[in-house]
Amino acid sequence: MSCRRSHICRAAPWLAALLAAASLLAEAGCGRIVPVEPGGPTAEWPFYGGDAGGERYSPLTEINRDNVADLQVAWTYHTGDVSDGSGGRRKSEFEATPIVVDGTLYLSTAFNRVIALDPETGAEKWAFDPKIDLQVHYSEGLMNRGVSTWIDPARAPGEPCRRRIYIATIDARLFALDAATGAPCADFGQSGQVDLTQGISNIIRKGEYEETSPPAVIDDLVIAGSGIADNDRVESPSGVVRAFDARTGALRWSWDPIPQDSSDPAAATWEGASARKTGAANAWSVMAVDPARDLVFVPTGSASPDYAGTERKGDDKWADSVVVLHARTGKIAWGFQLVHHDLWDYDTAAPPLLTILHRDGRDVPVVVQGNKTGNLFVLNRDTGEPVFPVEERPVPQSHEPGEQTSPTQPFPVAPPPLTRQKLDAGDAWGLTRWDREACRQQMQKLVAEGMFTPPTVQGSLVIPGNIGGMNWSGYAFDPVRQTLVTFTNSIAFEVHLIPRDQYQAHEDAAEQGKLRAEVSPQHGTPYGFSRAPLVSQSRFPVHMPCNPPPWGSLVAVDLAKGTIRWQIPLGTLRDLSPIPLTAHYGMAGLGGPITTAAGLTFIAGTAGDEYLRAFDTDTGKELWKGRLPAGGQATPMTYRLKADGRQYVVIAAGGHGKLGNTLGDSLVAFALP
Repeated sequence: MSCRRSHICRAAPWLAALLAAASLLAEAGCGRIVPVEPGGPTAEWPFYGGDAGGERYSPLTEINRDNVADLQVAWTYHTGDVSDGSGGRRKSEFEATPIVVDGTLYLSTAFNRVIALDPETGAEKWAFDPKIDLQVHYSEGLMNRGVSTWIDPARAPGEPCRRRIYIATIDARLFALDAATGAPCADFGQSGQVDLTQGISNIIRKGEYEETSPPAVIDDLVIAGSGIADNDRVESPSGVVRAFDARTGALRWSWDPIPQDSSDPAAATWEGASARKTGAANAWSVMAVDPARDLVFVPTGSASPDYAGTERKGDDKWADSVVVLHARTGKIAWGFQLVHHDLWDYDTAAPPLLTILHRDGRDVPVVVQGNKTGNLFVLNRDTGEPVFPVEERPVPQSHEPGEQTSPTQPFPVAPPPLTRQKLDAGDAWGLTRWDREACRQQMQKLVAEGMFTPPTVQGSLVIPGNIGGMNWSGYAFDPVRQTLVTFTNSIAFEVHLIPRDQYQAHEDAAEQGKLRAEVSPQHGTPYGFSRAPLVSQSRFPVHMPCNPPPWGSLVAVDLAKGTIRWQIPLGTLRDLSPIPLTAHYGMAGLGGPITTAAGLTFIAGTAGDEYLRAFDTDTGKELWKGRLPAGGQATPMTYRLKADGRQYVVIAAGGHGKLGNTLGDSLVAFALP
């Protein structure tokens, strides 16, 4: 591998050394990892995904397969920011992954406060409160997934705001804070903040245009996408992606995933004037950047509304895609659409992951992009060409008036699908024969033609549902083992289109608790819709899914070969059922993995039990689990700051308002005794 050409070498010299060592071992015919000195290396965690490309990989080795069972809680910090949904507030969702730079840990809370801690003790250094309005009905709930950082090379060490911490808040403001004190940087925007609603079309109420993920930082730019309320109407707010000057907050460029210029080649994939009235296709998940190539990797969601495409006929590029922009200009380098004319809320929710694959004696720079469908795409980072072939295969077609389904959808030949993609009444599952029969009868009433079954008035069986497959939880990649590890959901949903003249009755029934479903109007189309997980309606007190388990899995993929190395159920019903069931059905959830050079994968995330677990990356064997005070719906991170210091594994344990598990406000650090 040439370090002159490799982004990995420039961004992470330790990774270059590991890759070189692995290459030498392979040439020698030895599959063992190079031994390390006791204690091993030190490392911070400067990005949400560990590095700028989102590998979520750490070179740390102090915690290893031999001693991980000895992990214990080293410290716990309580943010105080938790909401149970009372008093007019939404429920809280503590989903943040902290960063550690310059010997300080920075995190964001469910109330969007930013807090700086001592990484080895959990002692608070400072806290900043953006004072979001907690009474606003934010469509995503009260949450924030993290912060970003930048060093101003024009300022000397010790000067205010030399290092800045950025947070994009749920009420759509972008703040720049002095990393040393938490004070807003006065030269950024207006007194340290930029109003991200300015210049965005079609915002009609507070809380429908939001920021939930940390902004991307590359060179002297801070780049923000947006979260937009789903399914209210065709003319939703614009999903424009914007770059701001990291020092001043001035707008440097903007890019709209829905083409507004008829000369744009993507405009040909939108029929008539639909692109000029449709909204969303927004980048609400985490972006990745490649500073060496001056590229920003943007995952986009579905165009509005999700389940009715009557007013946006065509493939709808660049919705549901990974799009690569030149950082200096915001112009497209290339794009790849993962779902055409989305009718299922199959957002590109998982963050892009940038890495190097070793294939056929060559180092291939790639971007890995998963989708809620359970499909995993591996694309050449420079060109967008698939590393493994992608086939356009025929899919079920809609017969509802006005809908025009895409005749085909893209399927990668490898890796194989990471979750179930087909289900019918013959697959009905239940804890008892009464459950199975209840599920079978429900499923027989639905249209079930496999993945991409279009929504229907009769009702469609959709699998995977809108939670995935792969969601924002994403994946981690061990570059030495060439192994990607990801969390996948497998829950079937029942989706109904609701004719406009019948919609109000359904909405009233849902508000009165008479309809076990989420309903949305999809104004501007002939249909509202309802969706609900497909669960047994028998007398059993826990409504169990109608599709067979596992409902949540941890999957390891040999990314160089495009094959699945292992796949195991993740999680139990321990904390959801009236009695502590520990059967390993595998539970749906939200929360991603990290990997380390010691061959460990750490993950929490499951809705059914409240543990952080460690697995052997090579085999999938569970080696340890540590009890959390609430649901761990977040991605952990790890760091070791001093040669004589300890390695810590840290995770936010705050539960999730939509999953029904224990809510809390804890940031928990584990370490060896």
